[in-house]
Amino acid sequence: MHDDGHVLEFRLPDLGEGLTDAELLSWSVDVGDTVELNQTIAEVETAKAVVALPSPFSGQVVELLARPGDTVPVGAPLIRVRTGRAAPPAAETPGPGENGRTSVLVGYGPEDEGISRRRRPTPTAEPIAAAENPPPVRAEPMTARAAATPAARKLAKELGIDLWYVAGSGPGGAVTVEDVRGAVPVSQPRTLATRADETTAPVPPTVTDQHAGLIRPAAREERTPISGIRKRTAAAMVASARTIPQASAFVAVDFTASMELLDHLRSTASFAGLTLTPLSLVAKAVIAAIAEFPGINTAWDEANQEIITRHYVNLGIAVATERGLLVPNLKEAQSLSLRDLCREIGWLAETARAGSATPVDLRGGTFTITNVGVFGVDTGVPLVNPGEAAILCLGSIRKRPWIFRDELAVRWVTTLGVSFDHRMVDGELGARFLAAVAGLLEDPLTLLSRS
Repeated sequence: MHDDGHVLEFRLPDLGEGLTDAELLSWSVDVGDTVELNQTIAEVETAKAVVALPSPFSGQVVELLARPGDTVPVGAPLIRVRTGRAAPPAAETPGPGENGRTSVLVGYGPEDEGISRRRRPTPTAEPIAAAENPPPVRAEPMTARAAATPAARKLAKELGIDLWYVAGSGPGGAVTVEDVRGAVPVSQPRTLATRADETTAPVPPTVTDQHAGLIRPAAREERTPISGIRKRTAAAMVASARTIPQASAFVAVDFTASMELLDHLRSTASFAGLTLTPLSLVAKAVIAAIAEFPGINTAWDEANQEIITRHYVNLGIAVATERGLLVPNLKEAQSLSLRDLCREIGWLAETARAGSATPVDLRGGTFTITNVGVFGVDTGVPLVNPGEAAILCLGSIRKRPWIFRDELAVRWVTTLGVSFDHRMVDGELGARFLAAVAGLLEDPLTLLSRS
């Protein structure tokens, strides 16, 4: 914050270790508005998550210093607010803590605060009902991106509601979930001619949106700006392909005993209310195999020319979301039981898809599992995440002909693949690790006996 008399300047704070900038999604306030302490003033998107920015002081908005869509570096000015009081002494301004890191103003605190596991509530689905008094509908579309909460954006996309025509009742006019639920279809189309700077452009043909009753321009092509998570993911994958010498190995696994065990456990009281999936059992097998082959759980330190071996497992689970691929990870996964893994994997996937995964959830992974089987794919060759040594791919689990006890039988079969950084993991280590995971899944009672 910068002192300019009674006008204070709020700069983009440190949103997490390694994050140097963020994209401004929307403002929840405008020039002339009065803001309260900790009121949400804007939403930004980083490579990790969508973050709501609270105001660090109260007063009247004097100037907005960035526009929606801008990429703002950490420390760059965002907004100026007239407080009507003198600026706080320098001692009140957040500064480096005892560990030398700058205090995190927004979000989730220093990294070590997120290491201890939280007791997370089980997500519940809430029925969508029309509001008794629906909010007013804008007669004209906004000239800038509609301010809305992440949950409201997600729900609007699911229902086919155009946020340009929904009046917001949240802080600064932001659209909330309740506003979306109470929105009604509108007949006025939003065409290219709606904008003042495009009044001479021809109006394209229109098509009816069957979900929301809206009329939208038809288009032969669509261009989507690359930003936020997709932009960072692309950069990370390019870096992975260019800088990591990768190799892969595959093995077909008789998954029948694991499927039978899962069926049995689902009927027990211990797993009541939990969604027990093959992924949970695979995660347990991976953790057990890492304990046997710790060389697979390493990192390459280029600056010091060292290999870092981790004696803990932050297990990443790749999750496909509307915003792109996210890889939240389970901190200290080696200490989790199968029941804990089942609950935590479900919770992380739900929060990632809802856009509420925190930077702490998304950084610090040591080994990743990606599950392409949910898309009906038998196998794949995943790229190793920078900062890790290997990634395991779980393919679809299908009934197939299989030689079992010297006879042809129909068994549940899947394919496991592992990609690894050949600087740290040679072919023998990669193959032995993969064989160990396969063996545990073919005889899962042996796996549970290790818990």
